[in-house]
Amino acid sequence: MSALLLIAVVIAIGMFYYIFGITEPEGLSLASWPDRFTDNFSVWMENDNGNVKIEEVGLKRLDEYGLWLQVIDETGQEVFCHNKPENYPIKYSASELISLRTSAYEQGNTVLANSYEDSGETWSYLIGFPYVIGKHMLYYNGENVGRLSPLFRMGIFFILCSILLFVICYGFWLTRHLGKISKGIGDVSMRSYTSLSEKGVFGEIYGALNKMDAEICHSDKVQQDTERIRREWIANITHDLKTPLSPTKGYAELLMDSPTLDSETIQEYGGIILKNVNHIEKMINDLKLTYQLDSGAVPYHPQTVRLVRFLKELVIDIVNNPAFANRSIEFESNIQECEVCLDIDLFRRAVNNLIINALTHNPPETKVTISIDTDSKKRILICISDNGIGMSDKEQSELFNRYYRGTNTKEKPEGSGLGLAIAKQIITLHNGNIAVKSKRDEGTRFTIVLPLENQ
Repeated sequence: MSALLLIAVVIAIGMFYYIFGITEPEGLSLASWPDRFTDNFSVWMENDNGNVKIEEVGLKRLDEYGLWLQVIDETGQEVFCHNKPENYPIKYSASELISLRTSAYEQGNTVLANSYEDSGETWSYLIGFPYVIGKHMLYYNGENVGRLSPLFRMGIFFILCSILLFVICYGFWLTRHLGKISKGIGDVSMRSYTSLSEKGVFGEIYGALNKMDAEICHSDKVQQDTERIRREWIANITHDLKTPLSPTKGYAELLMDSPTLDSETIQEYGGIILKNVNHIEKMINDLKLTYQLDSGAVPYHPQTVRLVRFLKELVIDIVNNPAFANRSIEFESNIQECEVCLDIDLFRRAVNNLIINALTHNPPETKVTISIDTDSKKRILICISDNGIGMSDKEQSELFNRYYRGTNTKEKPEGSGLGLAIAKQIITLHNGNIAVKSKRDEGTRFTIVLPLENQ
Protein backbone atom coordinates (compact mmCIF):
# COMPACT_ATOMS: atom_id res chain seq x y z
CA MET A 1 0.00 0.00 0.00
CA SER A 2 2.81 2.39 0.82
CA ALA A 3 4.54 1.55 -2.47
CA LEU A 4 1.31 2.12 -4.43
CA LEU A 5 0.72 5.40 -2.63
CA LEU A 6 4.27 6.55 -3.38
CA ILE A 7 3.89 5.59 -7.05
CA ALA A 8 0.58 7.48 -7.24
CA VAL A 9 2.16 10.61 -5.71
CA VAL A 10 5.11 10.46 -8.11
CA ILE A 11 2.77 10.03 -11.09
CA ALA A 12 0.59 12.91 -9.87
CA ILE A 13 3.60 15.21 -9.48
CA GLY A 14 4.88 14.16 -12.88
CA MET A 15 1.50 14.79 -14.54
CA PHE A 16 1.21 18.16 -12.76
CA TYR A 17 4.55 19.37 -14.11
CA TYR A 18 3.83 17.83 -17.50
CA ILE A 19 0.56 19.83 -17.77
CA PHE A 20 1.40 22.98 -15.81
CA GLY A 21 5.17 23.23 -16.36
CA ILE A 22 7.36 24.93 -18.98
CA THR A 23 11.09 24.77 -19.54
CA GLU A 24 12.65 28.24 -19.24
CA PRO A 25 16.38 29.10 -19.43
CA GLU A 26 16.92 28.58 -15.70
CA GLY A 27 15.11 25.23 -15.63
CA LEU A 28 11.61 23.80 -15.18
CA SER A 29 9.01 26.29 -13.94
CA LEU A 30 5.24 26.42 -13.62
CA ALA A 31 3.29 27.84 -16.58
CA SER A 32 2.27 30.77 -14.34
CA TRP A 33 5.87 32.02 -14.33
CA PRO A 34 5.41 34.33 -17.41
CA ASP A 35 2.42 36.03 -15.73
CA ARG A 36 4.46 36.64 -12.54
CA PHE A 37 7.37 37.91 -14.61
CA THR A 38 5.07 40.32 -16.45
CA ASP A 39 3.54 41.62 -13.20
CA ASN A 40 6.95 42.19 -11.64
CA PHE A 41 8.60 43.72 -14.73
CA SER A 42 7.34 47.20 -13.77
CA VAL A 43 10.03 47.42 -11.06
CA TRP A 44 12.53 47.99 -13.89
CA MET A 45 10.46 50.85 -15.43
CA GLU A 46 10.62 54.56 -14.47
CA ASN A 47 8.99 57.88 -15.53
CA ASP A 48 11.55 60.35 -16.91
CA ASN A 49 9.64 63.66 -17.30
CA GLY A 50 6.76 62.01 -19.08
CA ASN A 51 8.90 59.48 -20.95
CA VAL A 52 9.08 55.89 -19.82
CA LYS A 53 12.55 54.38 -19.43
CA ILE A 54 13.59 50.71 -18.93
CA GLU A 55 16.49 49.94 -16.64
CA GLU A 56 19.41 48.06 -18.09
CA VAL A 57 18.73 45.10 -15.75
CA GLY A 58 15.24 44.68 -17.22
CA LEU A 59 16.54 44.73 -20.80
CA LYS A 60 19.23 42.20 -19.86
CA ARG A 61 16.63 39.86 -18.40
CA LEU A 62 14.56 40.14 -21.58
CA ASP A 63 17.60 39.16 -23.62
CA GLU A 64 18.48 36.28 -21.31
CA TYR A 65 15.01 34.76 -21.61
CA GLY A 66 14.56 35.57 -25.33
CA LEU A 67 11.56 37.84 -24.68
CA TRP A 68 10.35 41.00 -26.39
CA LEU A 69 8.79 44.19 -24.93
CA GLN A 70 6.42 46.84 -26.25
CA VAL A 71 5.33 49.91 -24.20
CA ILE A 72 2.04 51.68 -25.14
CA ASP A 73 0.90 55.13 -23.92
CA GLU A 74 -2.63 56.07 -22.96
CA THR A 75 -3.61 56.72 -26.59
CA GLY A 76 -2.52 53.21 -27.63
CA GLN A 77 0.60 54.46 -29.44
CA GLU A 78 3.89 52.59 -29.09
CA VAL A 79 6.48 54.67 -27.19
CA PHE A 80 9.17 52.00 -26.67
CA CYS A 81 9.98 48.50 -27.89
CA HIS A 82 12.74 45.97 -27.48
CA ASN A 83 13.22 42.84 -29.63
CA LYS A 84 9.63 43.23 -30.91
CA PRO A 85 8.76 41.13 -34.01
CA GLU A 86 7.94 43.11 -37.14
CA ASN A 87 4.46 41.59 -37.54
CA TYR A 88 3.12 43.29 -34.39
CA PRO A 89 1.43 46.79 -34.79
CA ILE A 90 2.70 50.06 -33.31
CA LYS A 91 -0.78 51.23 -32.26
CA TYR A 92 -3.57 49.37 -30.40
CA SER A 93 -7.16 50.16 -29.59
CA ALA A 94 -8.55 49.65 -26.08
CA SER A 95 -10.43 46.50 -27.19
CA GLU A 96 -7.26 45.03 -28.69
CA LEU A 97 -5.34 45.56 -25.46
CA ILE A 98 -8.14 43.88 -23.48
CA SER A 99 -8.24 40.91 -25.87
CA LEU A 100 -4.49 40.39 -25.47
CA ARG A 101 -5.06 39.40 -21.83
CA THR A 102 -6.97 36.26 -22.88
CA SER A 103 -5.52 35.65 -26.33
CA ALA A 104 -4.00 32.25 -27.03
CA TYR A 105 -0.57 31.40 -28.43
CA GLU A 106 -0.25 33.01 -31.85
CA GLN A 107 2.37 34.34 -34.27
CA GLY A 108 5.05 32.37 -32.39
CA ASN A 109 4.42 34.07 -29.04
CA THR A 110 2.16 34.15 -26.03
CA VAL A 111 1.59 37.85 -25.24
CA LEU A 112 0.90 38.99 -21.67
CA ALA A 113 -0.11 42.60 -20.84
CA ASN A 114 0.10 44.76 -17.74
CA SER A 115 0.31 48.47 -16.86
CA TYR A 116 2.73 50.88 -15.18
CA GLU A 117 1.56 54.02 -13.33
CA ASP A 118 3.69 56.88 -12.06
CA SER A 119 2.98 60.60 -11.35
CA GLY A 120 -0.57 60.29 -12.65
CA GLU A 121 0.51 58.82 -15.98
CA THR A 122 -0.20 55.28 -17.14
CA TRP A 123 1.58 53.12 -19.69
CA SER A 124 0.58 49.64 -20.85
CA TYR A 125 3.28 47.18 -21.72
CA LEU A 126 3.22 43.89 -23.58
CA ILE A 127 5.77 41.11 -23.13
CA GLY A 128 5.99 38.26 -25.65
CA PHE A 129 7.01 34.75 -24.46
CA PRO A 130 8.07 31.98 -26.87
CA TYR A 131 5.94 29.35 -25.00
CA VAL A 132 2.63 27.68 -25.75
CA ILE A 133 0.68 28.86 -22.68
CA GLY A 134 -3.06 28.51 -22.26
CA LYS A 135 -4.86 31.40 -20.54
CA HIS A 136 -8.28 30.71 -19.03
CA MET A 137 -10.49 32.57 -16.57
CA LEU A 138 -12.52 30.63 -13.99
CA TYR A 139 -15.82 32.14 -12.78
CA TYR A 140 -17.67 30.83 -9.76
CA ASN A 141 -20.37 31.77 -7.24
CA GLY A 142 -18.37 33.40 -4.49
CA GLU A 143 -21.19 33.25 -1.94
CA ASN A 144 -21.77 29.52 -2.37
CA VAL A 145 -18.06 28.77 -2.43
CA GLY A 146 -17.72 30.68 0.82
CA ARG A 147 -20.46 28.54 2.36
CA LEU A 148 -18.89 25.31 1.09
CA SER A 149 -15.43 26.18 2.31
CA PRO A 150 -16.04 25.03 5.94
CA LEU A 151 -17.73 21.86 4.66
CA PHE A 152 -14.78 21.24 2.38
CA ARG A 153 -12.38 21.65 5.30
CA MET A 154 -14.53 19.33 7.43
CA GLY A 155 -14.56 16.79 4.59
CA ILE A 156 -10.78 16.90 4.33
CA PHE A 157 -10.53 16.49 8.11
CA PHE A 158 -12.98 13.57 8.05
CA ILE A 159 -11.07 11.85 5.23
CA LEU A 160 -7.76 12.27 7.09
CA CYS A 161 -9.33 10.89 10.29
CA SER A 162 -10.79 7.97 8.33
CA ILE A 163 -7.40 7.21 6.82
CA LEU A 164 -5.77 7.39 10.26
CA LEU A 165 -8.45 5.12 11.75
CA PHE A 166 -8.03 2.67 8.88
CA VAL A 167 -4.26 2.62 9.37
CA ILE A 168 -4.69 1.98 13.11
CA CYS A 169 -7.26 -0.79 12.56
CA TYR A 170 -5.15 -2.33 9.81
CA GLY A 171 -2.14 -2.20 12.13
CA PHE A 172 -4.04 -4.04 14.88
CA TRP A 173 -5.37 -6.59 12.36
CA LEU A 174 -1.93 -7.17 10.88
CA THR A 175 -0.34 -7.38 14.34
CA ARG A 176 -2.90 -10.00 15.40
CA HIS A 177 -2.19 -12.21 12.39
CA LEU A 178 1.57 -11.74 12.69
CA GLY A 179 1.24 -12.67 16.34
CA LYS A 180 -0.57 -15.88 15.38
CA ILE A 181 2.16 -16.67 12.86
CA SER A 182 4.92 -15.93 15.37
CA LYS A 183 3.18 -18.02 18.04
CA GLY A 184 2.66 -20.83 15.52
CA ILE A 185 6.37 -20.89 14.66
CA GLY A 186 7.24 -21.00 18.35
CA ASP A 187 4.69 -23.78 18.97
CA VAL A 188 6.12 -25.79 16.07
CA SER A 189 9.58 -25.59 17.62
CA MET A 190 8.13 -26.62 21.03
CA ARG A 191 6.07 -29.43 19.42
CA SER A 192 2.84 -27.93 20.85
CA TYR A 193 1.40 -26.54 17.61
CA THR A 194 -2.36 -26.46 16.96
CA SER A 195 -3.49 -26.38 13.33
CA LEU A 196 -4.73 -23.00 12.07
CA SER A 197 -7.63 -22.41 9.69
CA GLU A 198 -6.31 -21.96 6.15
CA LYS A 199 -8.64 -19.06 5.27
CA GLY A 200 -8.20 -15.37 4.56
CA VAL A 201 -5.26 -13.36 3.31
CA PHE A 202 -2.78 -15.37 5.39
CA GLY A 203 -4.30 -18.74 4.42
CA GLU A 204 -1.22 -19.80 2.45
CA ILE A 205 1.07 -18.98 5.39
CA TYR A 206 -1.16 -20.89 7.81
CA GLY A 207 -1.22 -23.80 5.35
CA ALA A 208 2.57 -23.75 5.17
CA LEU A 209 2.76 -23.80 8.99
CA ASN A 210 0.32 -26.72 9.13
CA LYS A 211 2.34 -28.62 6.52
CA MET A 212 5.63 -27.86 8.28
CA ASP A 213 4.22 -29.10 11.60
CA ALA A 214 2.95 -32.32 9.95
CA GLU A 215 6.33 -32.95 8.32
CA ILE A 216 8.19 -32.27 11.58
CA CYS A 217 5.87 -34.61 13.50
CA HIS A 218 6.41 -37.29 10.84
CA SER A 219 10.17 -36.72 10.99
CA ASP A 220 10.09 -36.97 14.79
CA LYS A 221 8.19 -40.25 14.57
CA VAL A 222 10.61 -41.65 12.01
CA GLN A 223 13.54 -40.56 14.18
CA GLN A 224 11.96 -42.14 17.26
CA ASP A 225 11.26 -45.39 15.41
CA THR A 226 14.79 -45.43 13.99
CA GLU A 227 16.25 -44.78 17.42
CA ARG A 228 14.09 -47.52 18.92
CA ILE A 229 15.13 -49.99 16.22
CA ARG A 230 18.77 -48.92 16.60
CA ARG A 231 18.67 -49.59 20.35
CA GLU A 232 17.05 -52.96 19.79
CA TRP A 233 19.61 -53.77 17.10
CA ILE A 234 22.50 -52.76 19.35
CA ALA A 235 21.08 -54.94 22.11
CA ASN A 236 20.64 -57.84 19.67
CA ILE A 237 24.05 -57.56 18.04
CA THR A 238 25.68 -57.18 21.46
CA HIS A 239 23.98 -60.41 22.46
CA ASP A 240 24.93 -62.01 19.13
CA LEU A 241 28.56 -61.05 19.61
CA LYS A 242 28.57 -62.47 23.10
CA THR A 243 27.10 -65.75 21.81
CA PRO A 244 30.17 -66.75 19.72
CA LEU A 245 32.53 -65.10 22.21
CA SER A 246 31.41 -67.40 25.05
CA PRO A 247 32.42 -70.70 23.36
CA THR A 248 35.53 -69.06 21.93
CA LYS A 249 36.60 -68.00 25.38
CA GLY A 250 35.57 -71.36 26.91
CA TYR A 251 37.46 -73.54 24.43
CA ALA A 252 40.48 -71.21 24.57
CA GLU A 253 40.55 -71.65 28.37
CA LEU A 254 40.31 -75.42 27.96
CA LEU A 255 43.27 -75.37 25.58
CA MET A 256 45.28 -73.24 27.98
CA ASP A 257 44.39 -75.23 31.13
CA SER A 258 44.84 -78.67 29.53
CA PRO A 259 48.27 -78.82 27.90
CA THR A 260 48.10 -82.65 27.66
CA LEU A 261 45.14 -82.77 25.27
CA ASP A 262 45.54 -85.01 22.26
CA SER A 263 45.88 -83.49 18.79
CA GLU A 264 42.39 -84.58 17.69
CA THR A 265 40.77 -82.77 20.60
CA ILE A 266 42.93 -79.69 20.01
CA GLN A 267 41.90 -79.68 16.36
CA GLU A 268 38.22 -79.99 17.32
CA TYR A 269 38.45 -77.12 19.81
CA GLY A 270 40.40 -75.01 17.32
CA GLY A 271 37.73 -75.58 14.67
CA ILE A 272 34.98 -74.42 17.05
CA ILE A 273 37.00 -71.33 17.97
CA LEU A 274 37.68 -70.55 14.30
CA LYS A 275 34.00 -70.94 13.38
CA ASN A 276 32.90 -68.49 16.07
CA VAL A 277 35.67 -66.01 15.25
CA ASN A 278 34.63 -66.10 11.58
CA HIS A 279 31.06 -65.38 12.62
CA ILE A 280 32.18 -62.37 14.69
CA GLU A 281 34.34 -61.15 11.82
CA LYS A 282 31.39 -61.40 9.40
CA MET A 283 29.15 -59.30 11.65
CA ILE A 284 31.85 -56.64 12.04
CA ASN A 285 32.46 -56.60 8.27
CA ASP A 286 28.72 -56.20 7.63
CA LEU A 287 28.57 -53.25 10.00
CA LYS A 288 31.62 -51.66 8.37
CA LEU A 289 30.27 -52.18 4.84
CA THR A 290 26.84 -50.67 5.50
CA TYR A 291 28.40 -47.47 6.87
CA GLN A 292 30.86 -47.32 3.97
CA LEU A 293 27.96 -47.62 1.52
CA ASP A 294 25.99 -44.99 3.41
CA SER A 295 28.88 -42.50 3.33
CA GLY A 296 29.98 -43.32 -0.24
CA ALA A 297 33.41 -44.44 0.96
CA VAL A 298 33.21 -48.03 -0.32
CA PRO A 299 35.51 -48.83 -3.30
CA TYR A 300 33.37 -49.13 -6.45
CA HIS A 301 34.98 -50.80 -9.51
CA PRO A 302 32.34 -51.47 -12.20
CA GLN A 303 33.13 -53.62 -15.24
CA THR A 304 31.18 -55.20 -18.08
CA VAL A 305 29.69 -58.53 -16.97
CA ARG A 306 27.68 -61.23 -18.76
CA LEU A 307 24.81 -61.21 -16.29
CA VAL A 308 23.16 -64.59 -17.03
CA ARG A 309 26.44 -66.45 -16.67
CA PHE A 310 27.33 -64.43 -13.56
CA LEU A 311 24.06 -65.32 -11.79
CA LYS A 312 24.23 -68.98 -12.90
CA GLU A 313 27.70 -69.36 -11.41
CA LEU A 314 26.55 -67.64 -8.20
CA VAL A 315 23.63 -70.08 -7.84
CA ILE A 316 25.95 -73.07 -8.54
CA ASP A 317 28.30 -71.87 -5.77
CA ILE A 318 25.38 -71.80 -3.32
CA VAL A 319 24.11 -75.22 -4.42
CA ASN A 320 27.61 -76.66 -3.89
CA ASN A 321 27.70 -75.25 -0.34
CA PRO A 322 27.30 -78.25 2.03
CA ALA A 323 24.98 -76.19 4.25
CA PHE A 324 22.45 -76.04 1.40
CA ALA A 325 23.18 -79.35 -0.32
CA ASN A 326 19.68 -80.74 0.26
CA ARG A 327 17.76 -77.54 -0.48
CA SER A 328 15.60 -76.93 -3.56
CA ILE A 329 17.22 -74.10 -5.60
CA GLU A 330 16.32 -73.40 -9.24
CA PHE A 331 17.65 -70.95 -11.83
CA GLU A 332 15.58 -69.70 -14.78
CA SER A 333 16.47 -67.27 -17.58
CA ASN A 334 14.07 -65.91 -20.22
CA ILE A 335 16.89 -64.18 -22.09
CA GLN A 336 19.93 -65.63 -23.84
CA GLU A 337 22.51 -63.25 -22.44
CA CYS A 338 23.02 -59.55 -21.68
CA GLU A 339 25.90 -57.37 -20.62
CA VAL A 340 25.70 -54.87 -17.78
CA CYS A 341 28.21 -52.78 -15.87
CA LEU A 342 28.64 -54.12 -12.31
CA ASP A 343 31.04 -54.20 -9.43
CA ILE A 344 31.34 -58.00 -9.31
CA ASP A 345 32.18 -58.34 -5.61
CA LEU A 346 29.54 -55.92 -4.37
CA PHE A 347 26.74 -57.18 -6.61
CA ARG A 348 27.58 -60.80 -5.73
CA ARG A 349 27.28 -59.79 -2.08
CA ALA A 350 23.83 -58.23 -2.64
CA VAL A 351 22.30 -61.16 -4.57
CA ASN A 352 23.96 -63.71 -2.30
CA ASN A 353 22.45 -61.96 0.75
CA LEU A 354 18.96 -62.22 -0.75
CA ILE A 355 19.30 -65.90 -1.67
CA ILE A 356 20.91 -66.93 1.64
CA ASN A 357 18.23 -64.96 3.50
CA ALA A 358 15.49 -66.90 1.66
CA LEU A 359 17.19 -70.22 2.47
CA THR A 360 18.05 -69.43 6.08
CA HIS A 361 14.73 -68.05 7.32
CA ASN A 362 12.40 -70.60 5.70
CA PRO A 363 11.72 -74.29 6.38
CA PRO A 364 14.05 -76.87 4.72
CA GLU A 365 11.37 -77.90 2.20
CA THR A 366 11.08 -74.35 0.84
CA LYS A 367 11.79 -73.94 -2.86
CA VAL A 368 13.88 -70.90 -3.90
CA THR A 369 13.84 -69.73 -7.52
CA ILE A 370 16.22 -67.24 -9.13
CA SER A 371 15.02 -65.89 -12.50
CA ILE A 372 16.14 -63.21 -14.94
CA ASP A 373 14.02 -61.39 -17.54
CA THR A 374 13.46 -57.98 -19.20
CA ASP A 375 10.41 -55.69 -19.05
CA SER A 376 8.74 -53.42 -21.63
CA LYS A 377 11.16 -50.60 -20.75
CA LYS A 378 14.15 -52.78 -21.64
CA ARG A 379 15.23 -53.08 -18.02
CA ILE A 380 16.75 -56.18 -16.42
CA LEU A 381 14.56 -57.93 -13.83
CA ILE A 382 16.23 -60.32 -11.38
CA CYS A 383 13.72 -62.14 -9.15
CA ILE A 384 14.48 -64.20 -6.03
CA SER A 385 11.26 -65.89 -4.94
CA ASP A 386 10.30 -68.61 -2.51
CA ASN A 387 7.18 -70.42 -1.31
CA GLY A 388 8.11 -70.10 2.35
CA ILE A 389 6.41 -68.59 5.36
CA GLY A 390 6.16 -65.06 3.94
CA MET A 391 6.01 -61.76 5.82
CA SER A 392 3.41 -59.33 7.18
CA ASP A 393 2.92 -55.82 5.76
CA LYS A 394 4.69 -54.31 8.79
CA GLU A 395 7.73 -56.53 8.27
CA GLN A 396 7.85 -55.60 4.58
CA SER A 397 7.74 -51.88 5.36
CA GLU A 398 10.77 -52.12 7.68
CA LEU A 399 12.64 -54.89 5.87
CA PHE A 400 15.37 -52.69 4.37
CA ASN A 401 15.96 -50.59 7.50
CA ARG A 402 19.54 -50.81 8.68
CA TYR A 403 18.73 -51.93 12.22
CA TYR A 404 15.69 -54.12 11.54
CA ARG A 405 15.68 -57.83 12.23
CA GLY A 406 12.69 -59.96 11.29
CA THR A 407 10.42 -61.76 13.74
CA ASN A 408 11.59 -65.22 12.63
CA THR A 409 15.29 -64.80 13.55
CA LYS A 410 15.16 -66.65 16.87
CA GLU A 411 15.65 -69.97 15.15
CA LYS A 412 18.57 -68.56 13.10
CA PRO A 413 20.07 -65.84 15.29
CA GLU A 414 23.45 -65.71 13.59
CA GLY A 415 22.52 -62.88 11.23
CA SER A 416 23.68 -59.32 11.77
CA GLY A 417 20.40 -57.70 10.73
CA LEU A 418 22.24 -55.78 7.99
CA GLY A 419 22.06 -58.17 5.05
CA LEU A 420 19.00 -56.70 3.31
CA ALA A 421 20.01 -53.12 4.09
CA ILE A 422 23.40 -53.81 2.49
CA ALA A 423 21.71 -55.43 -0.53
CA LYS A 424 19.51 -52.37 -1.08
CA GLN A 425 22.44 -49.97 -0.74
CA ILE A 426 24.53 -51.95 -3.25
CA ILE A 427 21.69 -52.11 -5.79
CA THR A 428 21.06 -48.37 -5.40
CA LEU A 429 24.79 -47.81 -5.99
CA HIS A 430 24.31 -49.58 -9.35
CA ASN A 431 21.47 -47.16 -10.29
CA GLY A 432 18.96 -49.94 -9.68
CA ASN A 433 16.00 -50.54 -7.44
CA ILE A 434 14.70 -53.39 -5.30
CA ALA A 435 11.14 -54.20 -4.25
CA VAL A 436 9.57 -56.92 -2.12
CA LYS A 437 6.17 -58.56 -2.31
CA SER A 438 5.14 -61.10 0.29
CA LYS A 439 2.15 -62.70 1.94
CA ARG A 440 1.90 -64.85 5.03
CA ASP A 441 2.17 -68.61 4.30
CA GLU A 442 2.45 -67.95 0.54
CA GLY A 443 6.07 -66.88 0.14
CA THR A 444 8.19 -63.86 -0.72
CA ARG A 445 9.40 -62.34 -3.98
CA PHE A 446 12.31 -59.88 -4.25
CA THR A 447 12.64 -58.05 -7.60
CA ILE A 448 15.85 -56.24 -8.60
CA VAL A 449 15.48 -53.75 -11.46
CA LEU A 450 18.64 -52.72 -13.35
CA PRO A 451 19.07 -50.53 -16.43
CA LEU A 452 20.66 -52.32 -19.39
CA GLU A 453 23.28 -49.58 -19.83
CA ASN A 454 24.46 -49.15 -16.25
CA GLN A 455 27.38 -46.72 -16.37
